[in-house]
Amino acid sequence: MLEAEVEDAENLAMAHWPIPVDLFVSKKHPSLPRGLLAFADSSGNILFRLNSLSHHPKKTLRILDSAGNPLISIYRHHDGSWQGFKGDDGQKDLIFQVQRVSNKFARTELEVFLVAENHRGELTCDFKVKGCHFQRSCTIYNRDSIVAQTSLMHKLRQIYVSRRKIQLTMFPSFVDPALIVAVVVIFLVNGPKKSKILDKLP
Repeated sequence: MLEAEVEDAENLAMAHWPIPVDLFVSKKHPSLPRGLLAFADSSGNILFRLNSLSHHPKKTLRILDSAGNPLISIYRHHDGSWQGFKGDDGQKDLIFQVQRVSNKFARTELEVFLVAENHRGELTCDFKVKGCHFQRSCTIYNRDSIVAQTSLMHKLRQIYVSRRKIQLTMFPSFVDPALIVAVVVIFLVNGPKKSKILDKLP
């Protein structure tokens, strides 16, 4: 990786950025084997990627940085809830939990609970995710503030908009970008069975 690309990744990994950042989600990035989900910037530099450990009994998903280092490991439970742990799949440092509130073809809602913010006992929702799987769109809220949004890739004079191309916009915030990516991944794989969004991404 070029020095400039490393610097870009390090800058994005900081807890705060002054302007909205757009990432583009694809399974066809030229520098990755086909089928691996990549989150790249406008220059095509990979900042995050998703690996699925299909052999793991809990169907582990791992968010990796540009160098392939594991940032967050995600586990899905039978009741539809999710847990995210720091780093590899050791299940030692729990970061967040996600509960599904509604899961319909036209509407999905998730609630995200940060462990660090809920250490005093009673769980309080830190983020809410509301979206539509058919439109490949969701919005992540922190109380009344929008943290991030996904949307389809619209082009000028384009009549038909492909639902295989997704843009993730992260707004100025103190939220860890890797956490946002992890929540977006959970939204994508948490839809109704008939939609199979992650399988249909480019």
